[in-house]
Amino acid sequence: MTAGNPIAADRTVVHLVRHGEVHNPDRILYGRLPEFHLSALGREMADLVATHLADHDITHVISSPLERAQETAAPIAASHGLEIELDPRLLEAENAFEGRAVAGGKGIFRDPKLWKLMVNPMRPSWGEPYVDLAARMQQAVDAARDLARGHEAVIVSHQAPIWMLRLAIEGRRFVHDPRRRECTLASLTSLTYRGNELESLAYSEPAAALLPLAHSGAGA
Repeated sequence: MTAGNPIAADRTVVHLVRHGEVHNPDRILYGRLPEFHLSALGREMADLVATHLADHDITHVISSPLERAQETAAPIAASHGLEIELDPRLLEAENAFEGRAVAGGKGIFRDPKLWKLMVNPMRPSWGEPYVDLAARMQQAVDAARDLARGHEAVIVSHQAPIWMLRLAIEGRRFVHDPRRRECTLASLTSLTYRGNELESLAYSEPAAALLPLAHSGAGA
């Protein structure tokens, strides 16, 4: 701690929450499409996260503008008497496969017209560059940390943005197997800061008991 600099002594936690399960019976990669809402199970997941965070010193709840994220944020905000703040930097990644039934990538390989979008998985060629995704997420986290200085903030976003930020923080390569992402439905990736310096990263799954009941799908 630096004498005379109170900011250096502040400990702030920013919790990154992935939204709960979405009602998606056709297994569409919904991306940024509107009108994809939480399923009944997804609402249960959101409630479990809210219960898990009920005794935390949360002063801001910030969400991606997409419905599924706001619906996950709602019980968390309500339990702390807060309004949900929206930040477009928390949106799902742009994806050229959006709106297609390509769950698990299988539909991509069955359609030769889509193969050209797979030429560069390191960028990736089918959507928003990983480096840009991580950068905008870091900006959103920095803003939330500043708002909640000395307290805790909750950010509700999507699997790919949260995971890309984690890879960047840990200095790992962006190219990865999506099946190996440690970012399940309604999970928490919690960043603890001392001042502006990251002190620790922790991962937890408040809705772990419900995960076996979730349906596999293409969206995140």
